[in-house]
Amino acid sequence: MRVDLFDFDLPDELIATHPVEPRDAARLLVVGSDGKVEHRTFRDLPDLLLPDDLLVINDTRVIPARLTGHKGEGRVEVTLVSPLSDRQWKALARPARKLKPGTCIDFAEGFTAIVVEKGDMGEVVLSFETSGGSLMDLLERHGAMPLPPYIKRREGADPADRNDYQTVYAAEPGAVAAPTAGLHFTDDLFSQLEQRGVGTARVTLHVGLGTFQPIRVDDTDDHPMHSEWGRVTAEAAEKINRTRAAGGRVVAVGTTSVRLLESAADEQGVVHPFEDETAIFITPGYRFRTVDLMVTNFHLPKSTLFMLVSAFAGTDCMKAAYAEAVSQRYRFYSYGDACLLQG
Repeated sequence: MRVDLFDFDLPDELIATHPVEPRDAARLLVVGSDGKVEHRTFRDLPDLLLPDDLLVINDTRVIPARLTGHKGEGRVEVTLVSPLSDRQWKALARPARKLKPGTCIDFAEGFTAIVVEKGDMGEVVLSFETSGGSLMDLLERHGAMPLPPYIKRREGADPADRNDYQTVYAAEPGAVAAPTAGLHFTDDLFSQLEQRGVGTARVTLHVGLGTFQPIRVDDTDDHPMHSEWGRVTAEAAEKINRTRAAGGRVVAVGTTSVRLLESAADEQGVVHPFEDETAIFITPGYRFRTVDLMVTNFHLPKSTLFMLVSAFAGTDCMKAAYAEAVSQRYRFYSYGDACLLQG
């Protein structure tokens, strides 16, 4: 399938650099199965769902994965990508040209890393030495939130991002990018959803930087999809299957939840406990097995995420919906507004 089929025009000024306050004040574009759209606010979600619907949320927690260190007098910026063990991580480094295997990078007292391997595109494997505490403790102390590359701020990440770029239900540390559809939820909104009779099931998918990886090929068949670690517990699988058996709808919050559920489901749509890497790449023509509705943010042109939502709701439908969102000045990407899609 040609990648340029998923292109669209987006003015730069519609890319959100900060979230709205409060979180549930974001706008919500409701896209029906017939392609008709309705303009709502995210806090209207309880009115748009039905009793016995089930929200599936990704409870991964973003770690402060961006570090600034020194190699001698030179400054080095490191962004962790994925763990290889408790102390070894794949990472991106800038500038990478002077980093060789054996190079030591100092981040703080008692917090250093040795370059174990080096790739061709700025990727390195780092082995951390952490006499000053556990790696996660030191990341919390010295790291910054790894904001997406399209959030362009002169000052970079700021202290507010520690809260803003994290869902209110984040629990399992390991992501280096947020499951951004979940950023709009508040504790009060969850209370209203519960009163409405809408249930919640938690799954975990540790979102990696590959979610922002541009597609550098002309055909989707040639794109190497990134893998991410995920888990669906037996309890969550049972809750999802029970909802479907009773005629309720499964509402996936975010493309990460969709990818994980579809990875854990069999051909009959039964979700099984799952704990593994998934590199599922969903494009138009895919038959969804578990998800009835999707809550998601607005995605980049020609991205794997826009391809996924096009597979769910139809490419022409999504292009028309995005054109409407642009004309109505919706805010795009991680800190932007949201959609509710019915497949």
